Amino acid sequence: MEKLSGRPGKTMFNNVYKDRKVLITGHTGFKGTWLTTWLLDLGANICGISKDIPTKPSMFEELALQEKIEHHFCDVRDLEKLSSIVNDFKPDFLFHLAAQPIVSLSYKDPIDTISSNVIGTANVLEILRKYDQECYAVIITSDKCYENVEWVWGYKETDHLGGKDIYSGSKGAAEVIFHAYQQSFFKDPSSKVRVATGRAGNVIGGGDWAADRIVADCMRAWSQGEQVEIRCPEATRPWQHVLEPLSGYLALGQGLVEDNRNHGEQYNFGPRAEQNHTVKELLYDLSSFWNFERTSDAYLVTDNIPFHEAGLLKLNCDKALFNLKWEANLNYQQCIKFVSEWYYKFYNEDCDMLSFTIEQIRIYQKEATAKNIQWCKDND
Repeated sequence: MEKLSGRPGKTMFNNVYKDRKVLITGHTGFKGTWLTTWLLDLGANICGISKDIPTKPSMFEELALQEKIEHHFCDVRDLEKLSSIVNDFKPDFLFHLAAQPIVSLSYKDPIDTISSNVIGTANVLEILRKYDQECYAVIITSDKCYENVEWVWGYKETDHLGGKDIYSGSKGAAEVIFHAYQQSFFKDPSSKVRVATGRAGNVIGGGDWAADRIVADCMRAWSQGEQVEIRCPEATRPWQHVLEPLSGYLALGQGLVEDNRNHGEQYNFGPRAEQNHTVKELLYDLSSFWNFERTSDAYLVTDNIPFHEAGLLKLNCDKALFNLKWEANLNYQQCIKFVSEWYYKFYNEDCDMLSFTIEQIRIYQKEATAKNIQWCKDND
């Protein structure tokens, strides 16, 4: 397998991933592709497991990551095949991202969403239950796991789980299953397997082409010079670049290695409070990179609202700040710039997108180092 070259000199995440075996489920998806790329640049050896290539175009294919990792197609609901791959690879770390991630699809096929998100998570935990060597596992769910009553303050990890739609319910259920497995099988502090969950949402970034996601919809339309239809222009979201929660997941993996008190815990990873912006504001700022004569040419508000969408949802990330010393890195303007430049390079320039993606990761690391964020510090 071809390796990346030109490693950054500064220690990141205390070098816990360098030359270690890391297994990622859902590695061909949007977040999975970014995580795979980052871990490769950190010097990890990667095994990826995904059901398929979920979108066309595909960031995973554009970056040709299949040439740089051990790459498997496997549905996480297939316990026997999944177990065989995991036990053959023998990972030191496991990041479980595989899921049915689209709210609209959960209305069309609720059983597929529930089985993917709940049974898939249970299968990963069942394999870890029987695993016979040390492994640090971060199970990714979603901010949608909370019972959203649309209050103005952020949800804490101790708040009620729930969901008014199938997708949210499946993520809440995955958290319940995680807790049951952790209490039943991994509770002993001497357990070889340490586990935790990470919760994040409203993630944007270059390379997302999933259906019914606002940025992906915009880029598909704008690259063709067309308007994008939006359903809820005044809906407020705490937008964050994909590297923000990924830095949290990686910091959590590091935290599982270095402090057993993180074992069995749940962590929120979200942006700064000032990054709450409406969908309309987001589109206005993104469209400024696409040379529209009038902002009104960029989008069209439609009354077609086929499913329930929450008006407000944000996370309280004090626990991650206190225990992991993790905090968001980019401000809103930097987030918009990262997103816009990635897509503009892809659609308008003959650009090596792997190199540009790594460049954005290293700029992100440089920003975090300048802010003295904990995961960038050398452990003397």
